[in-house]
Amino acid sequence: MENENLTNQPSAAPRPGVSETASLPPPRRRVGPGFYIFLVMVLAASGVGWWYYARFVAPFETTDDAFIESYVTFVSPRVAGPVVKLLVADNQRVKAGDMLLQIDPRDYQLALDQTTADVGTAESQVMQAEAKITVDQAKAEEETAAIASAQAAADRAQADRGRYESVQSQAVSKSQLDLAKTQANATAAEVEVARNKAKAALAQVELDRADAQTARAQVKQARARLEQAQLQLSYTTVYAPRAGRVTRRTVEEGAYVQTGQALLALVPDDVWVVANFKETQLGRVRPGQAVVIRVDACPQREFQGKVDSVQAGAGARFSLLPPENAVGNYVKVVQRVPVKIIFDDPVDLTQFNLAPGMSVQPRVRVK
Repeated sequence: MENENLTNQPSAAPRPGVSETASLPPPRRRVGPGFYIFLVMVLAASGVGWWYYARFVAPFETTDDAFIESYVTFVSPRVAGPVVKLLVADNQRVKAGDMLLQIDPRDYQLALDQTTADVGTAESQVMQAEAKITVDQAKAEEETAAIASAQAAADRAQADRGRYESVQSQAVSKSQLDLAKTQANATAAEVEVARNKAKAALAQVELDRADAQTARAQVKQARARLEQAQLQLSYTTVYAPRAGRVTRRTVEEGAYVQTGQALLALVPDDVWVVANFKETQLGRVRPGQAVVIRVDACPQREFQGKVDSVQAGAGARFSLLPPENAVGNYVKVVQRVPVKIIFDDPVDLTQFNLAPGMSVQPRVRVK
């Protein structure tokens, strides 16, 4: 009965100002399919990003501090003079051996004519010296023959003297004996004179030979001056030492040029890339690795190349004023090291117009 009374009692009246729904717990929000789609998209984007990094970023080392390089040849004259003919224009392509310009050759032609005449004079002096040798040689032979003649006369006089002295004094007068002695002495003296003359003649022949040798040396000197004059004349015509394009032309027709003055530069077709990688990037860079080369001037084209070599030292070490880190406060700066990259195939510069100094972005595949 007591329980029935309790159940039949009316419920407590709600408190004023409090709604009946506020006392209930909030309903649980249901997760819709859009959340799962978003989660799948985030995971897919993360996977794609990781795959892209692993495929296109991690296996490569790249830098934007890279440029086209080439050996630029500066053309300078080897003689001085006014330019009378100029055969090239700016940015013109020339081949090795093409004539570039000509310097006035008249002064050098006159010098060549003078040295040619000097050679002729020296050669004639050689001929005179050789002819004098022949003449003096004949004189020496004549003087040598005179020795034999004088010696024969002396022998005959000495024999006569001996015969006169061997006979009795009654058979030969004293005057005849004195005459024989005098003739013997005179002929002996003539022999000595003939011998001295022969020595003098032979000495003259040796002197003539020395003069001829000097004349031959003068001929060699004259011919050397002649060859030098011919070279000087040939230098008045300036030829292209190699194929390339004419750049930085500073000469005009009629200008007076000096020896060694830079007149123009030739940029050859052989180009390569110098990429200045950070020293922290060089741990995986090795010669022979493949490189994808993108040139700013040709964004639509990718060139293929390979690493040729890595410079043995940072670029700052070979600058005009290398840093001195042993003084003052030291601040560590990441250094850059030049890496030479060559193209796999010859580049047609006429089509792509690649020139030294152009910016490049190489990507070295290190894995």
